[in-house]
Order: sequence, then structure tokens, then C-alpha cells
Amino acid sequence: MLMKTMTALLILTIQLFGVQLLGAQDTLETVDNSIINNNSGRELVFQLSSLPGTKLLFTQRFIIPFLEGSSPLTEDNNAAFAFTAELSPVSFNGIVETVWTPIAFFQLAAGGRIGSGWSINIFGSKIHGIGINKGDNVTKKAVYSGSAFDGLLWNAHAGFVLQGDYAAFVPGEWNHVVARMYHEISYSGYTRAKGNESWFFVDDDDDQGENVNGFNYYGYLFIGYQMPIILDMIGILTEAQLYLYDTPNRSSWGDERIRWKFALVGNVAFNEQISMALLVQFRTVRNYRESNWEELYYRNRTIDKSRPLRLAFFQAALAVTYKL
Repeated sequence: MLMKTMTALLILTIQLFGVQLLGAQDTLETVDNSIINNNSGRELVFQLSSLPGTKLLFTQRFIIPFLEGSSPLTEDNNAAFAFTAELSPVSFNGIVETVWTPIAFFQLAAGGRIGSGWSINIFGSKIHGIGINKGDNVTKKAVYSGSAFDGLLWNAHAGFVLQGDYAAFVPGEWNHVVARMYHEISYSGYTRAKGNESWFFVDDDDDQGENVNGFNYYGYLFIGYQMPIILDMIGILTEAQLYLYDTPNRSSWGDERIRWKFALVGNVAFNEQISMALLVQFRTVRNYRESNWEELYYRNRTIDKSRPLRLAFFQAALAVTYKL
């Protein structure tokens, strides 16, 4: 699941509290004013999760005024660029993101990533950052095939944002009820995978090894409240992902269904340099007819069509950002 939860999810929460969360730009202050004022900025982010999703990221950002107008809706028009190096226990990636703001409530976004990975064993559990996920014809169980740096994992995506802030209509430092909606189409690939072969990626911890080269849809809706205190943002984040590739018989294991995630998020700004984003997340999980479904290769499972989905706890996570 090469996606922006992105990234992955914690990267998204950092973006929500950073330069990308721009409602009406004359009223909704960004957390990182130094980046806006200096047209550049650097940050170091450490992510920690109840899942095996620890990451260290270094990002260089640039913001360039672009097609500025004289009205309140266009006076802060800009193009933002971010270049990120990402290191996890099983992968290394380079990420490029660009966001163009032609008007305060609308943005166009595009970007990509490329990297590779390896596998490690932690407390008897194997974690794969790369590799092919196959099914054994006899045992019906999953079989891993791969080695360190045996290919490249890449992604390209494009999307748009609609966003707003209640304080744009009723000014006041306690009136920042903000909303941000994002929709994206992406293409993800693993250079070693052929046809409909499935593969592993470090960010697919919720459906590990179910990626296939092809297109995906990803979207989210964030509704939050921004406050002039140390806990400067709280909100609810809803995410949806849909695999758009057509794997044969994919409906038998529920691969055509939307994957939903729901999270409570908050951001604590200790000072102008250090902040911490917190997240508690739930997700929809597919129910299968087989009692031993966890032992089976995912394409050998059969979804229970009478009760196909249930809601389950997914993760608790935090991300600490240090602005350099």
C-alpha cells in the first residue's frame, strides 16, 4: 500500500499541522511561520508507532510566491516544494512533493517516491521492506521471495485539496474550525514484480504483502479545531483507500472493497521548533470464512459476505518534529 499515509499516516498528520493546512490564508495561521517568511525550512521528524513503523525523516522545504493576486483569496498564492529522505528499519526512500495554491481554498498536489529495502527479524517476527509475496499451491500459505535491494519500489501521485476555516468568516483566535479534504490517484510499482504478482513494502503494515503494480485511489477528510494554546490542534481524520487494479477473482477475498481508517489526532507545540503529533487509529478489517485465515496466503481466503467488515483498533502513534 504505497500511499500518503503516507505516508505514511504520521507524515499526513505532520502535513496537517504544517504548511499544507491552509484555510483562508489571511486568517488561518500555519504552525511553521518561519518557513513561510523565509521561503525555506528544514525539519527532522521521528515517528514511533505501536506497529513496526518507526521512521526518521529529514525534509527540506521551499515556498515560492506564484501568481499572487490582490484579493484576500489570492494574495498568498504560492508553490511549495518538499524533498525528503526517509529511513526505517527495513527501507530507505527519497520523496518529492509539490503543492500549488492558486486560491486560498484549493490546492493541486503531485509527487513521487523511490527507494528500496531489506528484511529483518525482530523478536521472532519477520518484517519485510521489499520482496514478492506468493502462495504455495499445496499448503495454501504465503511464501516470501526476495533479498535486500533486489529492486526499486516507486510511486507517482497527483491530487487536489479543498479546505477552509470558519475564522475566515467570523474572525477570532478561538474560531479556527478547519476542514481539509484531499483526493488522489497514484501508481505504485515494484520493478521485480511481474503481472499480478503481489509484493511487500514498509508502509503496508495493515495489509502486508497485498500490493500489486497498478493504480490506487486515496482520500481523506480532516475536521479539526485550532487553538492558541500548547495543544494547538485536535481533530478527526477519516481515510479511504481503494485498489484500482483488476486482479483476477479479487472479490473472493474482498480486495475490491474500500479500506477505511478513522483516527483521533492532536498536535502539541512545545515551542517554535519542537512539536509532537499524536494519533489513535481504527480501521475496517475483512472477515473471512476460514478459521485459519491468518495462516493462508491472502488470495486463498474467502470473505464472509454476510458480515464482510468489522471495525478494529489499528495503531497508536506519535511523531516528533524538530525544525532546524
